[in-house]
Amino acid sequence: MHSIYFLIFRRMRQPLLTLVLTYAVAILGLSLIPGQDNAGNIWHMDLFHAFYFVSFMATTIGFGEIPYPFTDAQRLWVTVSLYATVVVWIYSIGTLLALIQDKTFQQAMTEGKFTKRVKRMRDAFYLVCGYGETGSALVHALTERDHSVVVIDINPDRVNILQLENLRQYVPALEGDASRPIHLLEAGLKHPLCHGVVALTNVNEVNLKIAITSKLLHPEIKVICRSDSHDIEANMASFGTNHIINPFDTFANHLATALQAPGLYLLHAWLTGERGFPLEEPIYPPARGRWIVCGYGRFGRAICRRLKDEGIEPVVIEAMPDVTGMPSGDYVLGRGTEAKTLLEAGIEQAVGLVAGTDNDANNLSIIMTARELRPDLFVILRQNQKENQSIIDAVKADMVMHASAIIANRIRVLLGTPLLYQFTSLALHESDQWACELVSRISAMVTTEGPSIWEISMTHINALAVCGALEQGRQVKLQHLLADPRERERSLSCIPLLLKRGDHRIMLPNADTVLKSGDHLLFCGRHTSRDGMEWGLQNIHALNYILTGESASGGWFWRLLKRSGVVATESKS
Repeated sequence: MHSIYFLIFRRMRQPLLTLVLTYAVAILGLSLIPGQDNAGNIWHMDLFHAFYFVSFMATTIGFGEIPYPFTDAQRLWVTVSLYATVVVWIYSIGTLLALIQDKTFQQAMTEGKFTKRVKRMRDAFYLVCGYGETGSALVHALTERDHSVVVIDINPDRVNILQLENLRQYVPALEGDASRPIHLLEAGLKHPLCHGVVALTNVNEVNLKIAITSKLLHPEIKVICRSDSHDIEANMASFGTNHIINPFDTFANHLATALQAPGLYLLHAWLTGERGFPLEEPIYPPARGRWIVCGYGRFGRAICRRLKDEGIEPVVIEAMPDVTGMPSGDYVLGRGTEAKTLLEAGIEQAVGLVAGTDNDANNLSIIMTARELRPDLFVILRQNQKENQSIIDAVKADMVMHASAIIANRIRVLLGTPLLYQFTSLALHESDQWACELVSRISAMVTTEGPSIWEISMTHINALAVCGALEQGRQVKLQHLLADPRERERSLSCIPLLLKRGDHRIMLPNADTVLKSGDHLLFCGRHTSRDGMEWGLQNIHALNYILTGESASGGWFWRLLKRSGVVATESKS
């Protein structure tokens, strides 16, 4: 706001001074020029009447000669003053209109309104820096889960698009450079309800600057950054950045999991996928044989490293090895879009193909040409632009690497369901058979759509009835949460995945587990089961029915009828 006032006074200083000077001269002249009263005596207008007369004269409202008819000298002075004040007013109004249309002034006004709106926020929120494909997907996911978000983006078109998005919650957005501390502070970096900063710009150095600024100005805040450079990752990790996400390394890890344990990969895909989307089919990438990697950029290098860790020596096709780096081992010079290049790389003996260039058209061409030569290839496709989704779907690749989707999905899990992130990390240490059994249980429960994931904390806010029962010394087990509050002998369609009690974590806890205040639980299942569980958690009468089988009526009217014998006490066992 200080900058707004500064701009106004700086730009309007000269017009206002000119206006004041013109008024002062006009008033002074009227007070000095002699007039005549009705008796013909010499009369001078006082300053108050002169000011009054000039005020309505200068605005051209219309006037009469007061308090006596003017002399010719007075009328001449009024005529000169009238034209002078009109010209000055036109000059002042023109300057004011130019100021209103000035981009700097408009930006200052926008920043002022934005800062006020952020200061008035009363719910916990996350600060997202960058509203590209990744930021857009993340904001949609967070608002769908009723999380508040504030956005900064340097591109005004993206900010305008955000204002037109059909989101569940209003998202304040600022056009500005997120690497500047002033903009981070305006967006609420030091706000007590700011629970995290997410740096998603496409410039690693900007994300690094955001992380440094956030940790210096708000050391306790959670910072999540995108980075595709190992050097920048090491720099971010050195000062305590909480999570650093490299989409290429993340996908390479997923591929390694699919090679070693397809069941674990499928379980991870189902649990971290968005609710309502169709369940993914199992995939079985070949763990032996020749693999061809087209493109040796950041993605290609990450894939090659993982394949070599699995004992597979890939053949690389690269058109510009001097720019991307010379591949170690065998490589073929070219793009991979021509049959000749693929044949030179041994496509006829290959079992897997990675189309990993930074051009979607080339990647699609590589896959179509390769399938003509080897129809049964296992194909991995890198998707660079979201707008190409329809043709990406049409090629039906076995695995698709879309960097923006990977980052947004990973952050959505970190922020929306942190227990799920812990569960998936622990699940990597389990056997593939264990994962396959859990996948079978989930598939029998949710049929065609992905499962809903939710967390429960045993606190008075999230589980009022259960906490009240525990304080009374009553025993509440996990199986009671899994019971249908409408029919206690029937179980809800959900599976407890993780129990966190202090620093202790239990995978797939038993139904006989006795609950304690402060426990954190992770469930997956149908969305309707979540609503049913919520009823048992919060309503003391529903919980009492689940625990005892007695359906107690809570209203005074029904209790009166029971005491009078009109209504018999219901009991279910």
